[in-house]
Amino acid sequence: MIAVDSNVLVYAHREDSPWNERANACLVRLAEGRAPWAIPWPCVHEFLAIVTHPRIYNPPTPLDMALDQIDAWMESPSLVLLSESENYWSQARDILKISRVVGPQMHDARIAALCRQHGVMELWTADRDFGRFSGFSVRNPLIG
Repeated sequence: MIAVDSNVLVYAHREDSPWNERANACLVRLAEGRAPWAIPWPCVHEFLAIVTHPRIYNPPTPLDMALDQIDAWMESPSLVLLSESENYWSQARDILKISRVVGPQMHDARIAALCRQHGVMELWTADRDFGRFSGFSVRNPLIG
């Protein structure tokens, strides 16, 4: 299963992004395909925080439009939303001990733990920091 990080979601949504066409094409391919694909819940929240933030985008995406975008992705019958379950903490603790992340990197560690917990094979992201986590491959679908 492929999981999608917040930055790919943002680029696919924001038409003013130089990566918009590529990111949108990647999501359309996943959403219209038969294979399961995933979005971790923390990435949904981060997407909302970024696209609606007036200091990041001028103008920011109106909240209703951002919510409609998430609803559209959720219409994909093959989408799996990744959330914490009973064995999440053992995955998170293991990742934290091995990667030695601290501070703001905890958010990425949470996403990595969710991916491992749910058997994600590949995380699509433009964030190179995910390379520090083991248990799945990391690929930037917007280049190469």
